[in-house]
Amino acid sequence: MPRTLFSHSPYRRKVVLVSGGCSGIGRALVLRFARAGAHPVILDLDQAALDSLVQHLREHLNVEALGLRCDIADAEAVERAVALAVERFGGIDVLVNNAGITHRSLFIETELAVFRRVMAVNFYGALHCTQSALPSLLARHGQIVVLSSLTGFAPLLYRSAYNASKHALHGLFDTLRMELDGTGVAITLACPGFTATDLRKNALVGDGSVIRQPAVVLGAEVASPRDVAEAIYQGALRRRRLLVLSNVNWRARLLARFFPRLFEKLLVPKMSGLRPGH
Repeated sequence: MPRTLFSHSPYRRKVVLVSGGCSGIGRALVLRFARAGAHPVILDLDQAALDSLVQHLREHLNVEALGLRCDIADAEAVERAVALAVERFGGIDVLVNNAGITHRSLFIETELAVFRRVMAVNFYGALHCTQSALPSLLARHGQIVVLSSLTGFAPLLYRSAYNASKHALHGLFDTLRMELDGTGVAITLACPGFTATDLRKNALVGDGSVIRQPAVVLGAEVASPRDVAEAIYQGALRRRRLLVLSNVNWRARLLARFFPRLFEKLLVPKMSGLRPGH
């Protein structure tokens, strides 16, 4: 029997578009909003994973969802996907900019193509989704949830392109929040701590190839995607501006802001992991 949805959820029958929604935190967010009665629109590159997730939502949660294969680095592909979502469900109420990639390499060993690829997905992907969905979000007084990272405010070693992309997200969405003041559209920047996903396992190296092995991070607290998704869901429900989702992240945020030298000496070496090649 399909599970009964929460009848009093504010997200019941709302349309929630999630980029990178087939794995990790994205998938956990799709499931969480679906359990609240929302209609997920899932953008991902993995067609088989999309089909499987849409079927799971239909059979186990009795939720109508739309899965669309889409490279969010392609602005025209995003426009087409958003148009299909609006045609299917009438509009978009929540945009979750989740999709992202990372890399681990020294700046001096990182090719320009890696910087361009990381920015194309992490920054321009979020920009494309936001530009395409914003008219519908404005009409429906919706909200935007942006998956950032502690590196959006406290950079780590060996991730210069990733750090830059997350700083760019904060600059973009903090500005957009001010410009949208009074429109009814809320923006939440979520900064999870280390989470048990394949993000680091699939990290690029300096020449653009993939590591295919997890990075070792000394003494880091690792959260589950489900726990992170629940915290983000609750923050979105309250339309919070900023979510810093681990004690380590809070310490990093405070030290980086007020005692940057101490942050660089005490936390950066532990949180950055081993030097690439070691």
